[in-house]
Amino acid sequence: MTSTLAPSGIDTAASPARALVCRACSTRYPLVAQHACYECFGPLEVDYDAAALAAVTRAQIEAGPQNIWRYAALLPAGQDPTSRVTLDPGLTPLIAAPHLAAELGITAPLWVKDDSANPTHSFKDRVVSVALTAARALGFSRFACASTGNLANSVAAHAARVGVPSVVFIPGDLEQGKIVTSAVYGGDLVAIDGSYDDVNRLCGELVETDEFEDTAFVNVNVRPYYAEGSKTLGYEVAEQLGWRIPAQVVIPMASGELLTKIDKAFSELVEIGLVEAPAAGWKVFGAQSAGCNPIATALHAGSDAITPVKPTGIAKSLNIGDPAAGPYALEAVRRTDGWMDFADDDEIRAGVRLLARTTGVFAETAGGVTVAVLRKLVESGRLDPAAETVVFNTGEGLKTLDAVAGEVGPTHRIKPSLRAARDAGLLG
Repeated sequence: MTSTLAPSGIDTAASPARALVCRACSTRYPLVAQHACYECFGPLEVDYDAAALAAVTRAQIEAGPQNIWRYAALLPAGQDPTSRVTLDPGLTPLIAAPHLAAELGITAPLWVKDDSANPTHSFKDRVVSVALTAARALGFSRFACASTGNLANSVAAHAARVGVPSVVFIPGDLEQGKIVTSAVYGGDLVAIDGSYDDVNRLCGELVETDEFEDTAFVNVNVRPYYAEGSKTLGYEVAEQLGWRIPAQVVIPMASGELLTKIDKAFSELVEIGLVEAPAAGWKVFGAQSAGCNPIATALHAGSDAITPVKPTGIAKSLNIGDPAAGPYALEAVRRTDGWMDFADDDEIRAGVRLLARTTGVFAETAGGVTVAVLRKLVESGRLDPAAETVVFNTGEGLKTLDAVAGEVGPTHRIKPSLRAARDAGLLG
């Protein structure tokens, strides 16, 4: 059964978005605040006018602002700059990593897409800017989310920027750095005695209450718009590489949505003629923590069934035990002939330090997961060391200091004298 499309607050005269469509059964819905299909309960995503996307040119993008809104013609909302709820994230560095490549035995160019350079120091600023811009168009007057930390930072900061109330929900055992960097913006911060999955479940119940009918939960009722913001990472990588797609990408996974949307971005760029696909296509690789690896476990078992887990380990930003986009991440990895792997806490810490030592990028634990899995993929022969590769760092190491604080510190401790410096070997 297909619903009848009706007008909504999204300006379809300016936006290329035309409907929400179920990923599972293809039922179509208006551009409203809805995240699940009424027919089969499958997840919804934004469907676009193909002709509108095909009209976008490289010159149009390159003439745009130095942030994600240069891709506004490919996004569901925000075409009018005055309508945006945004910190103007994006155009983060794509860093050449020859020393990391040499250490891992990679002979082709290796790049680190460093999204810790965003305003609240994670890639979540991208998805929040798009989601809350759509939420404003849909008439919401309060912003909210369920978060493992970075998303709470971003929602609270965006709300503060535009003077809108916010309420963000987090697991009670979150890293102190992420608690402070959410609370400082002055909105309501609710710590839940439970896991992220418990937090997400509660938010799913709250969004159905009368008391929260004016509230946009970025990763619940406006999730289809939120997810589209992740595509800008794929767009940027292609543009920063001179309008081409790398042969291989390694992406951290929590829900699995970031991986699917980067892959979708590459596909869209090819379909509308802005880039050509690599001759052999591109391969998508996923990285999870060993403490929360249900998607990778399913792939290793050759299964389509993802069994929820109770998360453990230091990579808390990836600790989603029941990943909503897991099946679609599996599909993307299998279709592109990629792979997934996972790293334990010691490997994660080593990954954080290796990335810092070889590139000058201090990543949060999710970045340590990605680098540790990159190493494993090379060692196992799954990733081609002679093919150009981009790895994604999604957050700032200052938010997860405890992970490596016990392993690093002063290499020398001396008295304030020249003799002491000489005795310590500092003068050669």
